[in-house]
Amino acid sequence: MEANCPHLGADMSHADIEECDTGVIAVSFSDPPPAKVVSIIPEVAAPTIPREPEPVVPTANPPKTLMDWAVLILNTPDPILKVERTRHAVDLFFTGKLPSVGNKSSNAPKPPDVPLREESFAKNTVDPAKVKSRKNRAVMLHALANIEQWAIDLAWDIMARFGPRHPDIPRAFFSDFAKMALDEAKHFSLLTSRLKAISPSTPYGSMPVHASLWESATVTSDSFRSRLAIIHLVHEARGLDVNPATIERFKKAGDTDTVSVLEVIHADEVTHVTSGHRWFTWICAQEGRNPVTSFRDEVKRCWRGDVKGPFNEEARERAGLTQEYYTDLRGEMGLHDPSEGSKVEKVVCSNSKGLSEGLADLKIEYVP
Repeated sequence: MEANCPHLGADMSHADIEECDTGVIAVSFSDPPPAKVVSIIPEVAAPTIPREPEPVVPTANPPKTLMDWAVLILNTPDPILKVERTRHAVDLFFTGKLPSVGNKSSNAPKPPDVPLREESFAKNTVDPAKVKSRKNRAVMLHALANIEQWAIDLAWDIMARFGPRHPDIPRAFFSDFAKMALDEAKHFSLLTSRLKAISPSTPYGSMPVHASLWESATVTSDSFRSRLAIIHLVHEARGLDVNPATIERFKKAGDTDTVSVLEVIHADEVTHVTSGHRWFTWICAQEGRNPVTSFRDEVKRCWRGDVKGPFNEEARERAGLTQEYYTDLRGEMGLHDPSEGSKVEKVVCSNSKGLSEGLADLKIEYVP
């Protein structure tokens, strides 16, 4: 045996060779005789053993509180099961079959740093700059569905992460964000159904995606005020500005079914920004802060670059965001303290959320 690996030059003097007598002998010829192909046998992939589907309600240690459900859903990698569990948990909560929120318990479960994803999906996650431009409907629908999957997790994460830190927060907070999680699950299902209809060969999970939303969640994981400001009043509010153009693109393509889906999403998302604004002003009131000043401070600290327009001023105002919140606003994250910017590689404003006209005092109701 050679002392060094002929490919890498690594030391192999310590290695052992395992004998394996298969009865097959390899013979080499210095001048091989002519040969012909007798047959070509196609390679057969090893059969995959189908996984037993997980039940919506785990048989071992089923969730007993809303916090239990939140962490379970965050740790559910299968997006379809994530949607099913979201629907089930929210239904239990709103129908009184899950009376305990569980955020006041000293044993409240802790959410993961990053929600679980299926292995094939995780391998397809790339830097946002490497995601192809959204030139066709299938690519755009896939990108929108990816955003909605992260949005499901963000709704559960804000409850599980900050609920126990604020044990006196009103139950209405959990009602608002449980409804938000349910909406995002609906949006994900609608978008993946349209993706399947227009492009069966590219199901959800088959295209490159990015995790920009969760990068912002990581930056804001230590502050309830920061999380509400960046995720719900920057990322989601950006959808107020860009969604009409997205709908128009599908109209021009003659895709009326997708237009209908986007209009449903558009109508739901304004309530999400409204909820974000409601609880941002609540926490500011608890801490004796001015909400406009606090919002601008949070963006300066936890965002990089300009909060860009053009802005849908009418829709933003209906969600509670007057111009004083966002005019001439720029984030300076990482500009003064290099350690701030090292928390994540890049924070990119999502341009795929869509919000519609609505009233800031809109009553959010649950319909089972």
